[in-house]
Amino acid sequence: MSDQENLGEEENVEEADPELGEEEQLGEEEQDEEKELGEEEQEEGKEEEEKVPENPLTEETVAECLSLLCKTGDGLSHAYVRLDIHEREITNIGILKAFIHLRYLDISKNNIKDLSPLSALTHLLTLKADNNLLTSARLDEMPFLQIATFNHNKINTLEGAANTIKRIEGLGRLSNLTTLHLRDNQLDNFDGFTEDLKMLQYINARGNNISSLKEMNKLQVLPLLRALVISENPVAEEDEYRLEVLISLRKLERLDKDEYNDDERDEAEQLYEQRRQEEANEGGEEENAGED
Repeated sequence: MSDQENLGEEENVEEADPELGEEEQLGEEEQDEEKELGEEEQEEGKEEEEKVPENPLTEETVAECLSLLCKTGDGLSHAYVRLDIHEREITNIGILKAFIHLRYLDISKNNIKDLSPLSALTHLLTLKADNNLLTSARLDEMPFLQIATFNHNKINTLEGAANTIKRIEGLGRLSNLTTLHLRDNQLDNFDGFTEDLKMLQYINARGNNISSLKEMNKLQVLPLLRALVISENPVAEEDEYRLEVLISLRKLERLDKDEYNDDERDEAEQLYEQRRQEEANEGGEEENAGED
């Protein structure tokens, strides 16, 4: 085990900027609402969590569960890169800070409440953290992270900014999720959103690869969505970008940094009704042509 820890000491780990930037944040009012929601969730689970006995992850358990020996990133040595510690009633994973070469991590079905030790694992590719006691899934910059799942937790805020996420998976069971940060990733679509995300109010997907306005239709399943950030995506260069997004998401209150005004809402509503009528007329004409 000392070999693995020594490897951790040899590699430099960059600290991610803890500030997300004012452009990506909700206004003060929305942030207060997020905080209240989070505190409420924590209060509800407090009694249950107090009953969970402390059971920190130990070196012995790590040694037992490590696998897949690979070359390290610098190619000068070897390290185990997979760790599976699921279903072991673990409450604290602080020791993982030393295992910076991990790429595949399964910590599901435990009693973990804090993911902050994972900030040191900058080579992580996949993370499975389902069935824990998490109230937040905030992850600092992980440049290679591709897949992360957090099903069956108590999460209301999910932050996966500045990674290489290419697809959205495993959100369907995060029914209490209110805020989702996915800025500066590699998303080119909004697949993965479901009607089960009935509390989701804010999505930040700035700096991705969304190129089609049709992707906005996939967000129509989110009944409480009121703020969306998709600036610095190719779609933001489309003609009438703000108007077209509002036509698809007519309950949206803010796009990027700016709130919609009444004139924009009226125009979007008129265009929506006009297009709906045109589609209905076209459908009727096709039906009549078929009868002939």
